Amino acid sequence: MDDHRAAPAGPGAPTGHPPAPAPAEAHDRARAEAAEVTRFWTDLGLPGLVDVHTHFMPERVLHKVWDYFDALGSLTGGLRWPITYRREEAERTAVLRAFGVRAFTAMLYPHKPGMARWLNGWAADFAHRTPDCLHTATLYPEPGVETYVREAVEAGARVFKAHVQVGAYDPADELLRPAWGLLAEAGIPVVIHCGSGPAPGKHTGPEPIARVLARHPRLRLIVAHLGMPEYEEFLGLAERYGEVRLDTTMTFTDFAEELAPFPPRALPRLAALGDRVLLGSDFPNIPYPYLHQLHALERLGLGEDWLRAVCHDNGARLFGL
Repeated sequence: MDDHRAAPAGPGAPTGHPPAPAPAEAHDRARAEAAEVTRFWTDLGLPGLVDVHTHFMPERVLHKVWDYFDALGSLTGGLRWPITYRREEAERTAVLRAFGVRAFTAMLYPHKPGMARWLNGWAADFAHRTPDCLHTATLYPEPGVETYVREAVEAGARVFKAHVQVGAYDPADELLRPAWGLLAEAGIPVVIHCGSGPAPGKHTGPEPIARVLARHPRLRLIVAHLGMPEYEEFLGLAERYGEVRLDTTMTFTDFAEELAPFPPRALPRLAALGDRVLLGSDFPNIPYPYLHQLHALERLGLGEDWLRAVCHDNGARLFGL
């Protein structure tokens, strides 16, 4: 398989977006990329992919997220972060389906009180009209969080998203304690951005999450980005707690390796956790083609059984697909 390498620009690189290709050219490119992604999972003997870390949210919220990434150079040492799949919602959904992604998520998250319940309402509607999207919900440390988390669970939420960095909150906040307990009891996974990449926050890193897990050892946390850049510390939490999982989002890509390289000495530990590592991509908010994430995992050399588990089987088992 041909590898696709990101080409992050340096601090002096021009800003702005490249001109959009002509419609016919864009269509041909999309078909070629879909064919390559399909070839990847077909060669592994899989029925498709399960991606636990994709972003769908209200358009005006997503556009604010894109604005954040457009201006991120100061936090990434000057690396640009162009949004490769900056398209309308229906087009983005069609892209994932063309790639053969059997199930994906609507990772959405509040950055202030009063947003989470509204976002959960939007996500429930999106899941209703998008059957291959796992019904996603979110939460925030605020009065009433247990109530709306329970409402989301009763409405059929299958996965939650928590973003400690953007939300700037302590995941061990007492306000969240009953919500974590409820989710642990229900066995609903939570994809949580708690590592300190791309820039550290007041409550990022392994220590706050370790306090949550000490209280709720059966909580099904999926640590986003393998905990970048505190990879080894989060591997340690996964080794200690049997319900902790990790997603691969952006890890091992050329972009991430320049920003926060994964330590080669930790690869055997990642291989040993092969039944609890899940494919994540950060689609559409990635600065390279989707295929590059898959090739980045392949070139680790951990074997086809590991790739099959990560790219499909672990997620299919976790969500009962």
